[in-house]
Amino acid sequence: MIQHARRLLLTLGLAAATAFGAVATPAMAQVPYFQLIPQNSSKYAAIVVDAKTGEVLYAKRADAPRYPASITKVMTLYLAFEALASGKIQLDDPVVFSPRAAAQAPTKLGVRAGDSITVLQAMQGMVTRSANDAAVAMAEKLGGTEQRFAALMTLRAQELGMSNTNFANANGLPDSRNISTARDLAILSRAVMRDYPQYYRLFSTKSFNFRGQTIGNHNHMLDEVSGVDGLKTGFTNASGFNIAISGVRDNRRLIVVVLGGPTRVTRDKVAEGLLLTGFDVLDRRARGEQITVAQNFFEPPQLAQATTPSMQQGDTEDGMGVRLVSAPPPSRASKIQIVEPKDVPKLNGKGRKEAAGRWTVQVGSFNNRADARDQLAMVGKKFGKHFDDARGVAEKDGGKYRARFSGMSEGDAKAACKTLKAKKQPCMVMPPGRG
Repeated sequence: MIQHARRLLLTLGLAAATAFGAVATPAMAQVPYFQLIPQNSSKYAAIVVDAKTGEVLYAKRADAPRYPASITKVMTLYLAFEALASGKIQLDDPVVFSPRAAAQAPTKLGVRAGDSITVLQAMQGMVTRSANDAAVAMAEKLGGTEQRFAALMTLRAQELGMSNTNFANANGLPDSRNISTARDLAILSRAVMRDYPQYYRLFSTKSFNFRGQTIGNHNHMLDEVSGVDGLKTGFTNASGFNIAISGVRDNRRLIVVVLGGPTRVTRDKVAEGLLLTGFDVLDRRARGEQITVAQNFFEPPQLAQATTPSMQQGDTEDGMGVRLVSAPPPSRASKIQIVEPKDVPKLNGKGRKEAAGRWTVQVGSFNNRADARDQLAMVGKKFGKHFDDARGVAEKDGGKYRARFSGMSEGDAKAACKTLKAKKQPCMVMPPGRG
């Protein structure tokens, strides 16, 4: 086991040395992987998530505010997928370019004002060329105005549990109000795969033909790393080089988000290293080892700032690079009773004790009732003491199933939500009459 860990560190050290333009001497190859990040990489943040379970395998500054740049378009596409799935739009419907959409800064498709393309072409343009004009045109089609669509993006982000995200536009062009985090972008990436698997494959498009020209994908990892099949890159001067990727090996899927890379090559190499490390850990777990990953930078004092998130369970902060530690014990069993909406009693001051109140806590929004019930069970297992007097309801609301705990007092609802948010869990407090 020790020999394997040393070999893994050596491999990651060599990869990182190449990525950061260093000469990989034998001595440098022994340096823990992330110690090779330059001291001025204060924009850096990253996370690795098991797509099936949602477990965070690695997190560095995962909750620090960052500019998502063109990864913003993943949310634009998520809402487009939602509209397709509901029948609101069709793949061959026209997307008309307003003067505002046509005037967006590159990169872009270059469609003139008044001209139109299909919904499918607009989505392909966003995925491959990261077309800013197509993103705004799609936003205006779905939301009427980009401003209104951005508000819808933020609302959906909150419902998905992206508690530190605010969208100001549909394409990720520079705007100080357009903020997200590595963790939130991983949540979004996972939501796309979970909610719209029929459209997720669009992110694996390596190129497409548009009006006589072949447009290639900015995501070079689709060609360079086995198993990678999406999602999206991004870059602005303020954000640095960003990427959210997902890859599959041996029927296991991981999501990796890297933000603030100093170059495209560096960003891709770091993302690849994190992906390979994650797969290695999952492979060892499959062979019976009960382990989790704790990986950390060695940070000079000037970089050890309050933006660094609190450690995940099992993490260490000693600059030792990759460490394998025992997994934490399971949480206590849930006391929460999950019921169907038709079984929920009317909370009108009669029946259940008055102290329970009429406030509701929403802990997620899903495409099907099974996922909503699973979320209720997970929250009940981990945070049951906050919901002892509540009832978990997988409630249909429009085209979504909302995971909600009903029958709470205002104080209990707010206290419970505060606790969940502190643990990076999605949560919304809903007063009586809302929802």
